[in-house]
Amino acid sequence: MAHLTPTEAAPTAPERSGVMRWLSKLYVQVIIGVIIGTVLGFVAPDIAVTLKPLGDVFIRAIKVIVTPIIFLTIVVGIAAIGDMRKVANVGLKALIYFEIASTCALLIGMAVGNIWKFGSGINADPATLDAGAVSSYVQQGEKMTLIDFLINMVPNTFVEPFVTGQILPVLFVAVLFGLGLCKLGERAQPLIALLDTAAHGLFGMVNIIMRAAPLAAAGAMAFTIGKYGFSTLLDLGQLVLAVYLVSGLFVIFVLGFFLRLAGFNIFKVLAYFKDEIIIVFAATSAETMIPRSMQKLERLGVQKETVGLVIPTGFSFNMDGTAIYMTMAVLFLAHATNTDLTIMHQLTILFIMLFTSKGAAGVTGGGFIALAATMPAIGVLPVASLALLIGVDRFMAEIRAATNLASNIIATLVVGSWTGNVDKKRANAILNGEEVPDLPQQPVSAQAGADSSDAMGLAPAR
Repeated sequence: MAHLTPTEAAPTAPERSGVMRWLSKLYVQVIIGVIIGTVLGFVAPDIAVTLKPLGDVFIRAIKVIVTPIIFLTIVVGIAAIGDMRKVANVGLKALIYFEIASTCALLIGMAVGNIWKFGSGINADPATLDAGAVSSYVQQGEKMTLIDFLINMVPNTFVEPFVTGQILPVLFVAVLFGLGLCKLGERAQPLIALLDTAAHGLFGMVNIIMRAAPLAAAGAMAFTIGKYGFSTLLDLGQLVLAVYLVSGLFVIFVLGFFLRLAGFNIFKVLAYFKDEIIIVFAATSAETMIPRSMQKLERLGVQKETVGLVIPTGFSFNMDGTAIYMTMAVLFLAHATNTDLTIMHQLTILFIMLFTSKGAAGVTGGGFIALAATMPAIGVLPVASLALLIGVDRFMAEIRAATNLASNIIATLVVGSWTGNVDKKRANAILNGEEVPDLPQQPVSAQAGADSSDAMGLAPAR
């Protein structure tokens, strides 16, 4: 009998430790969870469907913390600046960037939908489709008018947005409170210091909850495959493939171009945030990774007030993944039902989607609801045709969520660079994999008294 040498018989200690280090990485654990969930959903769909609570509980646990973290981060960031003009400068430039990026996403999605005639061979008769299957989405979509959107920015009470978990009202309350503390000056410092400590405590909670991410990813993917199956995915495969392909290319080339102008490399940024993007992809809810993304952006050297303003605002005004999906889905339904959309119809759709695409991120199926809000406003496509998308919407929710998260991370770096609120030297060092010490925790009073040279991103980020 042949005898194995010690080297052949078992991995050496360094090799074992290398494998364990690799397996200890969160994104690797999540990918393994996704693979296990996919296999289970295919082999045992009945069991896989019952695992949905694993993903749901994880999302709910994170959402408990999202609104207070957003509130505290914005309040502390604004109060520490002590300059309302600087806050307005960041906010205005962020909104300008959001509209440019969202418009590009809508135009690209519509251009691809006109060139690639996916769905043209389906020849669906709207009269034979089940309109009742989409009635609940249409009812929710009817509440997404521009007037309702603006009114809902202002909550009925101070605590209402924390109960409902709506990001935009939290942003409204936090900005007002932060500006109010700015007015108080030194008298507000003890309260700002307390709020800053509370925010760090909440980030600690996020780190604890994240340990369950691989299990949540496995449960969410098992449910998706077990519930809808590969057959449904194959039936509408051209649309799914198109949305995935266009979303990926949009992030790499269009957002990568904006990022390059800001002095960063798109692939290095995506690699740095791979954990968050993969988890969001599996969980189909971009909102779950807001706290971790904010924390990592601050570590990169983006100032606290910029992170606190751009990320939450972006999840209401900058949904590039949703914008791409909506334009491509509308044209798919037009091709599938043999409905002719003129140039005027398509321009009308683009204009309406500039408003209905807002506020859909962070909620699984939010993009579908936004699409349901657009269809009646167009008045050309039969609403019942939305039933064609129900089976594959969950698959496209994954890429929508991942694209929305990536676009808002990139937006924060671009706006931070645009306003001089990011330490580019530190950021690029971290993105290049260099060992960089953590930022020292400055006293809040010292932050408030920092001179304007900090705004150039040369001082430690706050």
